[in-house]
Amino acid sequence: MRFDDNAELDTSEVSDLRGEGGGIGGRVALGGGGLGVVGLIIYFVLSQLGGISTGGSSGSVGLGQLQSGQQITNSTLADECHTGADANRNHDCAVVAYINSIQDYWTDQFARSGQTYRKATTNFFSGSVRTGCGSATSDTGPFYCPADGKVYIDLSFYQELQSRFGAEGGPFAEAYVLAHEYGHHVQDLLGTSDRVGSGTGPTSGSVRLELQADCYAGVWGNHATTTPSSSGRPLITDITQDDINRALDTASRIGDDYIQKNLGSGKIDTSQFTHGTSAQREKWFNTGFTTGDPARCDTFGTSNLG
Repeated sequence: MRFDDNAELDTSEVSDLRGEGGGIGGRVALGGGGLGVVGLIIYFVLSQLGGISTGGSSGSVGLGQLQSGQQITNSTLADECHTGADANRNHDCAVVAYINSIQDYWTDQFARSGQTYRKATTNFFSGSVRTGCGSATSDTGPFYCPADGKVYIDLSFYQELQSRFGAEGGPFAEAYVLAHEYGHHVQDLLGTSDRVGSGTGPTSGSVRLELQADCYAGVWGNHATTTPSSSGRPLITDITQDDINRALDTASRIGDDYIQKNLGSGKIDTSQFTHGTSAQREKWFNTGFTTGDPARCDTFGTSNLG
């Protein structure tokens, strides 16, 4: 996955809270008809099953974490992240580029449907953060908060995916994680989230919401190399089969069954499913990617989730 060296980046879509201190962490409130996130499965499944913490508390500095005494601010991103060339050499700038591309696609897609897409800010944080949905720690993983309409991510999560979950990682896999969260923003804008209850289980509304967000992420991936940025040039120039495989690998590592079996008690309890199985997550991402059509992401209108 490569970025167009000359395409412009828009850092206004990111708010960098690292170095500010997020206060006391805790559980994010699951209100508003069911909050679906990639990361909450990590936090809740592992805590419910007596599993391990996913927090980066070992003292090591990983991807996206702060060095001792380092302060990161929005002005730092604005100074460093101007073009795709910056995204090709700087990880933080690459994440800005993912966000720009994802939101450029949905802005265009909503306009084609006669609707207006409201952009959502992504907040980078380190350790803990206060949100409209409550306080959260890095253990929560990336999430979308419908109460304030923002995405939150501790960038060290990408390292956790590789070191703890065994994912292959890579730029497109990282972009998939954020595209999934923006899928929840789309659901929020369309009112889909409000119609979903808080139940669990293999055919629950929560699972259907998550699988649809995976599908929406795949749809963006299909259009990523053709969606122009505000400067008129697509930010992303190339997505390879290896990129796609890595995204599918990431999807397989965050399925309910995989996490329960490999990072929880070792037993699979389908009654506690909230995000879908690994196979389902792969299937729906691939459905979105191969069709490029959001209409094919109707996980609520099918009895066959895969």
